[in-house]
Amino acid sequence: MIVVAGEALIDLVVSAEGQRAVPGGSPANVAVTLARLDEPVRLLARIGTDEYGRQLAEYLSANRVDLAWAVRADEPTSVAVATLNAAGQASYEFRLAGTADWQWTPQELPELAGSPATALHTGSLALALAPGAQVLEGLLAREHRRDGLTVSIDLNLRPSIVTDRAAEQARVRRQVGLAHLVKASDEDLAWLYPDRTVSDVLAGWREAGVSCAVVTRGGEGAWLLAPDGALLEQPVVRTTVVDTVGAGDSFTGGLLAALADLDALGDRPADRLAAVTAQQWAEVLRQAATVAALTCGRRGADPPRRAEVEALLHPTTTS
Repeated sequence: MIVVAGEALIDLVVSAEGQRAVPGGSPANVAVTLARLDEPVRLLARIGTDEYGRQLAEYLSANRVDLAWAVRADEPTSVAVATLNAAGQASYEFRLAGTADWQWTPQELPELAGSPATALHTGSLALALAPGAQVLEGLLAREHRRDGLTVSIDLNLRPSIVTDRAAEQARVRRQVGLAHLVKASDEDLAWLYPDRTVSDVLAGWREAGVSCAVVTRGGEGAWLLAPDGALLEQPVVRTTVVDTVGAGDSFTGGLLAALADLDALGDRPADRLAAVTAQQWAEVLRQAATVAALTCGRRGADPPRRAEVEALLHPTTTS
């Protein structure tokens, strides 16, 4: 079972067709992607009891995301206004003051030792916004010390919300040191380290103890720094783009699902990741890119199911 920790919010998607309220939030999107790829997943989230919160809970449950560790919070649900341009690319405005997602207390966190969890994934605003970010960072530190499961983070930075670059550099430096697997976009790194190349950043993460790092590059595909130091490249999987909402989260879910299928998540995480072969890493990247492409081909954060992914990865040949 993969545990995903972080925000579950409402995306108000604004386009030429009007406005609609849909469930979102990077960690919640990752959890739904995993569930649709038939990976057991439990979401550790604070979900409001307002109408938006009820909509979120119903959506997550309908997608087979386990909410046993979710906290039903008194605070209102966070809202992200996603405005789509003519190319389907989203820009975001967030309404987060006093909302449920960022109010974690240590007492609300479960004990993962002894549970069936093989990995803990988190990231995005959940690791950036106080006071909850410090609580979740403490959870990462505890699990990293225990070495009993794979710790994964996705930077998914929001410079429009957290604007202090130096503070974000310090935060990311701390949190990367608590992870075995780190994912970021090229846009994340360009803002966070404007004077450094991607290669330099990945080398620094490797020195910090990260086993595997992935950088998504939009229409240019993705890079992966494997545990043996090899840099692998995955070209983008071509699709007709409807919009890019949730594409990065779907990539992350596809990546984690592929690693789970290889039994590469769990105790002794560095050893498990080091045992993945170069060919297997290529297949992991291809699956992640395919999941993201299928998501881009439909409206909103609507990740594909396993059968759809398999149909593209392993099409039936006819004579």
